[in-house]
Order: sequence, then structure tokens, then C-alpha cells
Amino acid sequence: MVEELLTAAIAAGVGVAVYVGAAARVVKQYERGLVFRFGKLREEIRPPGFAMVVPVIDRLHKVNMQIVTLPVPAQEGITRDNVTVRVDAVVYFKVVDPANAIVAVEDYRFAVSQMAQTSLRSIIGKSDLDDLLSNREMLNQGLELMIDSPAVGWGVQIDRVEIKDVSLPETMKRSMARQAEADRERRARVINADAELQASHKLAEAAEVMSEQPAALQLRLLHTIVAVAAEKNSTLVLPFPVELLRFLERSAPPPAAGPARVAPAPAGPASEGPGPAEVADAPPKLDGPEPGLMLDAPPPEHEPKGPRN
Repeated sequence: MVEELLTAAIAAGVGVAVYVGAAARVVKQYERGLVFRFGKLREEIRPPGFAMVVPVIDRLHKVNMQIVTLPVPAQEGITRDNVTVRVDAVVYFKVVDPANAIVAVEDYRFAVSQMAQTSLRSIIGKSDLDDLLSNREMLNQGLELMIDSPAVGWGVQIDRVEIKDVSLPETMKRSMARQAEADRERRARVINADAELQASHKLAEAAEVMSEQPAALQLRLLHTIVAVAAEKNSTLVLPFPVELLRFLERSAPPPAAGPARVAPAPAGPASEGPGPAEVADAPPKLDGPEPGLMLDAPPPEHEPKGPRN
């Protein structure tokens, strides 16, 4: 009798141990447990710690409540200003309602990933290239709102969305580099011109002060000579007063004027004779014979006065 009782007790203990081993579950701190009894969700959500379920009848499904980092594959699209770009992003989300995350959607991770890709392509088409490069905070907020709107019904909360990288074509990179270089060169020229303007004002003020005190100009000249002679070089500086150059220029005789040369006037037509210029410039003719001609002509032969015998 005692042996039968002992055997029954051992059998009961083994049965209880087997039951407890089959019914015992452990829910971690970052998880929540959902119990399905005959496929129907129980309203009670098991908190972290030790939990018991009915073997074979109940099924415990654990849901991770941690923030999930989901990379969004690079999406290629055309911006509003017709530039082809490739943009990739990352989405941070977490489950806030375990029941909806398991019941309302088949795979909430895949659903969030597809929604993020679709929203990213939509953002690319609505934005300019400058916004993608310099105004990413506003685009991140808009992308977060677009993903979070349908994800609320899935028991998922979008924590943050970040655009990681924007890939541009090589031709566009070269064009932007040339534009940036030209802009920097323009700024450098403007700064240089401004510096020249300020220096000219200062030089004008210095010249005005030196004009009142002629000795100041001489002192400045001596300082310049000292600065040039400070280094070891073979440069010889010889100050030459400008007033002496002006005196020599005034005392130099003016250049002698050469004979005036009158250009011949064009001749008129042959039938009309010489032109007016030729008539005016021609020397007056004398009544006598022209110089250079022979005045002594040979005497004419004397004819006989009467008949010859």
C-alpha cells in the first residue's frame, strides 16, 4: 500500500512537472505576450516575467517593443526641377499596440518598409534639388508624417525618419562645382575691390595730411629707403625730386617747326584746264619771255632789193 502511494505521488509529481514545463513561459523585459486560445486573442496582455498558459490550448506570441532601425533602400527619382537623383533613408519606429501590430497587419516590418519606400519616392518628386541638399529637416518631417499616418492603425509609431545620402550624376556634380567656384571667385573679386576702395580712401587722407606738412613726405621717403635697404640686396635707391623734372621740362626749347608741305590738289578734267588749286598756287606769269629761253634768234636772210645782173 505504501509503495502504491509512493508510486502515485511520484507519478503525480512527474505529471505536474511536465505540465509546468509545458505551460511555463518567460516574457523578457522588452517584450509583451499575446495569448491566443483556440486562435482567438485573449484580452489580457502578459507583462514581462513568468507567465503560464494552458498547454495545447493556448499559444503565446511575443512582440518586441524596442525601437527598430529599418534602412530604406535607395530610391531613384526625378526632382521637381528635372534632376535625376538616388536617395536612401532610415526609419526608426516601435510597436505601441501589440494587439494591432499582430492582428491588423500580417508583417508590420515589411509594411513599414514598403510605405517608407513609397513615401520617399513621393518626397523626391515634390522637392527641388536644393531642398534635398540643404533643407533636409523639413523633408524629414514631411516624410515622417507620410509614413506615420497609415502606421497608426497598425499599432506602430514612427519615431524618426532621416535621409542619409543623396547621390547625383557626375555631370551635375561638375556643374555644381563650377558654379561654386565661380561664386567664390566673384566674392573674392568683390572683397578685393572693396579693399582697394578702402585703401584709396586712406591714401587720399594720407596725401592730404602730407600736403599740409611737406616734411612728412620727406620722412616717408626716408622710411621707404630704410625699408628697402634693410634686406641684403644690391638695390640702389636714388631719390629724384619731381620738381626738378618739371623745371627741366619747362626749360627745354620747343622743337623747330619744319617747312609747311602743301598737298597738291587734284587736277580737274583735261578739257577744263587746271584745277583751282593749281591756278592759285601757280606763280604769276610775266609779260616778257619766260626765263631760261633763248632771246637771241638767228637773223633772217636778207632778200635782194633788185634783180641781179
